[in-house]
Order: sequence, then structure tokens, then C-alpha cells
Amino acid sequence: MSFWATFFLEYWKRTTAKLAHHWNVMGIEEEAERPRPQYCVGASNHPLQPNPITQIYEPHFPESKRVPRYFTGWSFITLMFVLLLIFIIGVVLYRTIVIVLLSKTKLTSEAPVVTSLSSSVINLVIILIMSFFYGMLAKALTDWEMHRTDSDYEFNLTLKMYLFEFVNYYSAVIYIAFFKGRFIGYPCNYYKIFGYRQEECAAGGCFYELAQQLLVILLGKQIFNNVVEFLKPRIKLCIENWRRKRKYGALVEDESEQWKMDYHNCEDYGGLFSEYLEMIIQFGFITVFVAAMPLAPLLALLNNIVEIRLDAIQFVVDMRRPVAMKADGIGIWQNILEFVVKLAVIANAFLIAFTSDIIPQIFYRYRHHGTSGLEGYVNYTLAHLPSGCNYSIAHVPSGQCSYRGYRDVHGDHTEYYYELLVIRLAFVVVFEHFVFAIAGLIDLMVPDIPRSLYLKIKREEYLSQQALVEVEHEDEMMKD
Repeated sequence: MSFWATFFLEYWKRTTAKLAHHWNVMGIEEEAERPRPQYCVGASNHPLQPNPITQIYEPHFPESKRVPRYFTGWSFITLMFVLLLIFIIGVVLYRTIVIVLLSKTKLTSEAPVVTSLSSSVINLVIILIMSFFYGMLAKALTDWEMHRTDSDYEFNLTLKMYLFEFVNYYSAVIYIAFFKGRFIGYPCNYYKIFGYRQEECAAGGCFYELAQQLLVILLGKQIFNNVVEFLKPRIKLCIENWRRKRKYGALVEDESEQWKMDYHNCEDYGGLFSEYLEMIIQFGFITVFVAAMPLAPLLALLNNIVEIRLDAIQFVVDMRRPVAMKADGIGIWQNILEFVVKLAVIANAFLIAFTSDIIPQIFYRYRHHGTSGLEGYVNYTLAHLPSGCNYSIAHVPSGQCSYRGYRDVHGDHTEYYYELLVIRLAFVVVFEHFVFAIAGLIDLMVPDIPRSLYLKIKREEYLSQQALVEVEHEDEMMKD
């Protein structure tokens, strides 16, 4: 998947270059951008200042007033991060308390499954609610920061939204993948939070629960977004028609001209920002955590096929024709994609090394080379209760109670634990260096601009220079 993501980015760069050349927007200069209308309105109370490049007087908002707004906006965003982490901790506490309560009832065997599914659904609801409110907050703060150009505005809004959505969608998954069950202590010395033991992974590890969490979030987000995209314009249309009928009565029925009906029945195009954000979040799910859920790329593909049709309906039926805007690429989204690809390599290396049992099983086979298969592997991963620790467990003879971990009778980590830790870390280093080396080689061998397009650009530059020389030569001949 890491190699696929690398090839995807290279193909995207080449496609972007072709489209930019085709639409004559390759190499658009950022200095040519005009101030945003909202910026001009907000700066109308301040004196005009000359543009340092064009020397044309234009509205100017003082940096002394804009910088405090910038830091204030990021302070609010930090508070939102803290609030989101509080919700995540609340979900963890919910899981801990519910599994304790259910273990005292007849649902003891089903307690882990019920707790995991219910907490996943609760986490999905929190994600959707926080995403909705934060979207409005991020837009309001970015408007308040008074960015001069559309590029600056889009950059800051994108950065705010992606950072929050990254924490919003991935924090619970990262907790299960890398932290759950790793700092719980051992029998008679458990680390507790508010008097409750921390939750542990199931007997088979956290991979099953991680895949379940990914499935709930990925499917839930996709279904919710598609339903909202389909129903939102229709609900808004019904509300608008109801308001107009109350205000104008029978006048609404007299709109026989098609353009009037289209104007009232369609809404303005909201831009591609939400589409970009949705695709980037989806791209993270299918690359960063693909080792835990190989089905994620297929689910994303099926969702995108459906969403293409829904977007087509929106553009043809539900929206007014969008106003074309020049751009030579996807801007900061390209940098975010490259960041996600690098993060995917590191995350999958840690998933394979620390979350799955692949490395421990391989090491067990190597160390016990006389054993065919994994006979005795489960017992080898178990530790006996520490000396002096007495647990009264029904149907378990005294002295035969074990728990998962590489510890001795004193509760200290064994030598095997540290050997396995070194091997895991070595695997992470070797894996990510190997993948990054291959990805760098691919990036070096595959140029961002196809050779045919490169030659075409050079040919156009040559013809333009020749035309300029001919014009200068004609001017000189006319003077003579």
C-alpha cells in the first residue's frame, strides 16, 4: 500500500502538470492575486497602502492588528483539541466502566463485544458532532484573521480543518492501535484511573477491535456524508419554497421561465474544500491503517463510485453553475498527501511490529527452531502471578492462574521481553528505511512532468522567443 500511495502521488503530479498546461495555468504567480473582497471590506476603515510589487494603492489591514487575531484563533483551536481529547478520555472511561458492570451480569462473555461496538458508535457520533461545530468555528476564525489573498485564506483554513479532523477521526484509532493495554501494570499492581483498572486488549490482541473501530468510523462517515449530500439540497429547497409561498402566495406559481425556476430551486456552489477534506481523511484511513483493515480500500472504492453519481446529480440538478477559478494544482492538499504517505509507512511499521503478533511468532519460531509450527506459543506469552499475589478465581486451581505478559514471579520484565523489544524496534527501522528508499527511488525515476509535455513546453518557449526576435527585427527594419 505504501508503494501504491507513492505511485499514486507521482501519477497525480504528472496528471496535474498535463491539466495545468492544457488550461494554460502552469506557473501562475502568487503575486498576481488580488485582495479578497472580504479583506477589502474589513480593511475599509484603514488607509490605503501601495502594493510592494505593483505599487498600486489597495486596502491594507495593519499587521499589528492581524497578528494578535492570528494567535487568538490558534488559541481557540488548541482549546478545541483539548475538548476533543476530553471526549476521547470520556469514551475510554465509558468502556472501562461498562465492561466492569457487564461482567457482573449474565452478559459476561459478550461484555467485550457489546462494549466495543457501543463505544465505537458513541465515538462516531462525537466525531460527526465535533466536525460540524468545528467547521463553523474554523471558518469564522479564518475570516476574522483577515487574510489578504484567497491562497492565504485557503491555506490557513485547510491547515486548521485538517489538523482538527486528523485528531478527531484518528485519535480513538491511534489509542487502540498503540496505547490500549500497554500501560496497565500486572496483577496486584494494576494502574487505575478513578478507581477503575485500565482496559486491556482481548486474548487475541487489539487487531480485531482496531479493525472494528475502523469499520464503524469509515462506513458510518461515508454513509452519513452521502445521505447529507443527497438530502440537504432537497430539504433546503422545500423550506425555501414554503417560505416563498407564505410570502408571495400565488406569485410563485407564475414563474414559467426556466431560468427563474433554476435560480430559486438551486443553491450556490460551495466549492471543493469539503470534497478535498473528505478524500484526504479517506486516503488516511486506507493507507495509515491498512495493515489492520485490508478491506478499507475496497470500501473506499465503492463509496467513491456512489459519490461520483451523487456529485453529478448535485452539479446538474441541485446547484447553480460554479464560477471558474484559476489554479495550477491542489495547493496545500498536495503537501498533506505527501505527509500522509510518510505517516502511513511509519504507522504500518509500528502496527506490524507492536500491535500484531507477527514479530513475536517469528521470533518464537527462530528461538525454538526445534519446534515445528507454534506449539506452546500461547503458554510462552503468559506469565504466572507474582509471588504473594492471591487471586480467588472460580474453577481455577490455586497457583495455576496466568496473565498475558513477559514478566517473572516478581512482576519485572524478563530478558525475553527486552530481546523482543529490540527486534521490534529493529524491524521498524529496517522497514521504514527500505520503503522510504524504494519510494525515493520511484520519485527519482518518475519525473513530475512527462517527457512529451516537457518537450512541448520547451518547443513553445522556443517559438515564443523566435517570435519575439522577429518582432524586434521588424521594428529595427522599420526604423532604418
